[in-house]
Amino acid sequence: MRKHSWQSPYTLLILMSVAMPVAFSTWNALLNNFVVERAGFTGVEIGILQSLREIPGFLAFTVIFVLLIVKEQAFAVVALAILGIGVALTGIFPSAIGLYCTTVLMSTGFHYFEVLKQSLALQWFEKSAAPQALGKLISVGAITSLVVYSVLWGLLEILDLDYTWIFMLAGGVCCGLAVFMWLGFPRFESRHEQTRKLVLRKRYWLYYALTFFSGARRQIFMVFAAFLMVEKFGYSASQVALLFLINYAFNWLFAEKIGSLIGRIGERTALSIEYAGLIIVFTAYAFVENPYVGAGLYVVDHMFFALAIAMSTYFQKIASPEDIASSAGVSFTINHIAAVVVPATLGLVWIVSPAAVFLIGTGFAVCSLLLSQNIPFRPQQGNEVIWGRIEEPAEPGVESVR
Repeated sequence: MRKHSWQSPYTLLILMSVAMPVAFSTWNALLNNFVVERAGFTGVEIGILQSLREIPGFLAFTVIFVLLIVKEQAFAVVALAILGIGVALTGIFPSAIGLYCTTVLMSTGFHYFEVLKQSLALQWFEKSAAPQALGKLISVGAITSLVVYSVLWGLLEILDLDYTWIFMLAGGVCCGLAVFMWLGFPRFESRHEQTRKLVLRKRYWLYYALTFFSGARRQIFMVFAAFLMVEKFGYSASQVALLFLINYAFNWLFAEKIGSLIGRIGERTALSIEYAGLIIVFTAYAFVENPYVGAGLYVVDHMFFALAIAMSTYFQKIASPEDIASSAGVSFTINHIAAVVVPATLGLVWIVSPAAVFLIGTGFAVCSLLLSQNIPFRPQQGNEVIWGRIEEPAEPGVESVR
């Protein structure tokens, strides 16, 4: 293939950042209304569905075994196609079993893709440029979601299009973009040959701990904050789409700027701001009674997601370059240990006390804030933590920083 100027790794990541939200944002925006209106779901069924959705994330470490025979770039494109197929099939099976099956299929593509995209971005971007570049990718995904939610609102409110057709349209677009990426781009090589085995290093322990609590906390937002809007406040599908529209407008406007800010203030400060803010937001969720205040909390909660770039750049700074692909899979698995258990378990808690669910989220945010204080102001290999440094055999060319 003759390579043109637009056929670059950065362009490919941009297209990937467009394709994923076309499918996933549609699924995410319509899911709660679809399962309540067509399948009669309660908090128990939605909790089970969301736990099943996280099983592929829990198994994300298996990506390293697939990479023994398939290159990362090719695997990422295939994963996008699987995501699109799963979303396209969602509206055809409006039953508990059908939704569980299509959700697992969709989630398999989504989680493998997210692992691979993060790995490729950290390999292709220089450390100094990574925060702003990752912020740019979030902005691209956000503006795509912005367009998606605008289109959804029109399809639902103006054309009154059925859920089934909307799911098929979104999944089909994602699959079409995956085909274009497969045929339209050469295979790019990484600057560092990646380790083709599972890597779980003691010196990365703080990153693993932050990742674990991030997974637990994020599930409460993804599952129950959105469900609160529908079940407690009676938001319609078009109103939920409008709420997501506001969320992604903020991400589009500010994500790249937040990435640049992280580059200036450092990972420790950025994560401290995120976790302190989430403590306030989750506590407020527990007692909110006004639907407009609830919507405001949802928007603020979503805004903090961009600060999570700091976790990725912290890991990029402390990790050996050849560990990135393997560690991306391992970190996703750690992220989803809690994610597999939390939705189903807290679905039962929800029946008794929705407030208790969000107060548990406050507890997770407190744990994250305490852990973030152990991040050095200048993290790098050999200077991964302030307290609890675990020595490992020195790696070639790496000096330990005291």
